[in-house]
Amino acid sequence: MQLHPFDWVLIAGYFVVCVWIGLAVRRRAGRNSTEFFLAGRNMPWWLLGVSMVATTFSADTPNLVSDIVRTHGVAGNWVWWAFLLTGMLTAFIYARMWRRSGVFTDIEFYELRYSGKPAAFLRGFRALYLGLMFNVLVMASVTLAAMKIAGVILGWEPWQTGLIAGTVTVIYSAAGGLRGVLLTDLLLFIGAMTGSILAAWWLVGIPEIGGLGPLLEHENVRDRLSILPDFDNWELVLTVLIIPLAVQWWSVWYPGAEPGGGSYQAQRMLAARDEKGAAAASVLFNVAHYALRPWPWIIVALCSLVVFPDLDSLKDAFPDLPIGIVGEDLGYSAMLTYLPPGLLGLAMASLIAAYMSTASTHINLGASYLVNDFYKRFVRTEAGEKELVFVGRVSTVVILLLAILFALSLRHALEAFSIILQIGAGTGLIFILRWFWWRITAIAEITAMVVSFAVALYFHFLLPETASWQRLLIGVAITTVSWVTVTLITPPASKETLYSFYRKVRPGGPGWRKVRDQAAREGISLEPEGEGWHVPSGILCMFLGCVSIYGALFATGFWIYGEILQAILLTVVSIVGIVFLNRAWRRLTW
Repeated sequence: MQLHPFDWVLIAGYFVVCVWIGLAVRRRAGRNSTEFFLAGRNMPWWLLGVSMVATTFSADTPNLVSDIVRTHGVAGNWVWWAFLLTGMLTAFIYARMWRRSGVFTDIEFYELRYSGKPAAFLRGFRALYLGLMFNVLVMASVTLAAMKIAGVILGWEPWQTGLIAGTVTVIYSAAGGLRGVLLTDLLLFIGAMTGSILAAWWLVGIPEIGGLGPLLEHENVRDRLSILPDFDNWELVLTVLIIPLAVQWWSVWYPGAEPGGGSYQAQRMLAARDEKGAAAASVLFNVAHYALRPWPWIIVALCSLVVFPDLDSLKDAFPDLPIGIVGEDLGYSAMLTYLPPGLLGLAMASLIAAYMSTASTHINLGASYLVNDFYKRFVRTEAGEKELVFVGRVSTVVILLLAILFALSLRHALEAFSIILQIGAGTGLIFILRWFWWRITAIAEITAMVVSFAVALYFHFLLPETASWQRLLIGVAITTVSWVTVTLITPPASKETLYSFYRKVRPGGPGWRKVRDQAAREGISLEPEGEGWHVPSGILCMFLGCVSIYGALFATGFWIYGEILQAILLTVVSIVGIVFLNRAWRRLTW
């Protein structure tokens, strides 16, 4: 289809403004590596929170939601809604400790927490593992979505999309560093949310749909609306509800929802002005990510079931697209072709914005790993600040090129999501416990990483037909048993390292009692007198936060469905949860 000139003006406007912002802060970003990768550690909490949200709103996110809704109905979204528990745990427990740690990246954490050659190896290897391989996989998923959207609406070949969108992204990312990323994220998030909301509003009213009422009553949609899965289908219940809530949220490492925090969330928290700012940014992210954004995507996915009820209808509608990339996730992009001039341009600009915000964050984050945790630590320890910034800018280009190449081999968003979950299966618990149990070792973390990756490869290549929930449970069980065993038979970090870590982070709790007692016998004080253990209060805040956000999420759905009583009850639950959360949060000591 052809875009109206006004559509192109909107899209070009986004490109120009993003590049201008990156160039405008280029000089400041180039002062030193702290400015380039952490924006001087002086960013306001609201900007950091919006940036987290913008990063998770990628071009592949609406596609993923479309894939889930078309495959499993609205209830299928529990596979990612369950990660709210992880997000609230990070906000009220781990955010303060990340900011206290003062590390440059979450990978540098390894040599703060552990000691010796295993710690150095883990830092260097994980810098390459996450900075290149894993980061490229995540970005490839994002790039694949952009390729599909551009293929449907603009008729572009996948390589053309990667080249054009990638070039703009890498220009402002390499120029402006994290500060440029944060500022553009604010603009991109506003545009992305505006575009997705207006697109959902318009598409409900097209003649093929006929309004919200006919949509919800349509035979292709009626059985997809439940927020809970059909309990007569126990395999579906296990896959999308029980496993995510009982196992997945604490056991799986997934970018943006890491147990214990990590990746770009940790980067944002480390860039905050103080501990309170780090926590507030994380809270804002969870509110917007789970309570604000899902329903426009869900509505468009439901509309696609009416207009394109199956894969054959999608293939017939877009015969020029390569067969390999036509999947259920194409439903969202396909519906955008029904938007009028102006609104189509805004929607396209919003999805381009979503792509750029995610890609810019990941290439900056990946470059920070390669520069700080590999190049500076192991290659050129004497490198100056200007050299580090230069290497960081080169790394951003390399990472994006690799992601584009890998994206050409993927087929659909849910495939990439499943691969990422499986690779991280079983590692989440160690990322939680390493803060609160002195006995965790670097070799145990290496074991968790290697075993989880090996299990993922085994299932992907040798047992590809195994159900996803079975893969996850088996992966979690094997990986957890492996790293716990290794923890118990390998020596812990040195006494000096444990003392230094505790004094800096002050995690508290019974898991560090032995270390505190040993220090006391030596006449060493590890924490300020009278400082209590904040975890019990943090868990209470986590619970109240989940009640508030889930209440708002589901209340919104019931308001849309026209089920007034349920909507009112859940709205009240959400408001009451917010009131009690505010009181509990104020009692947390900072």
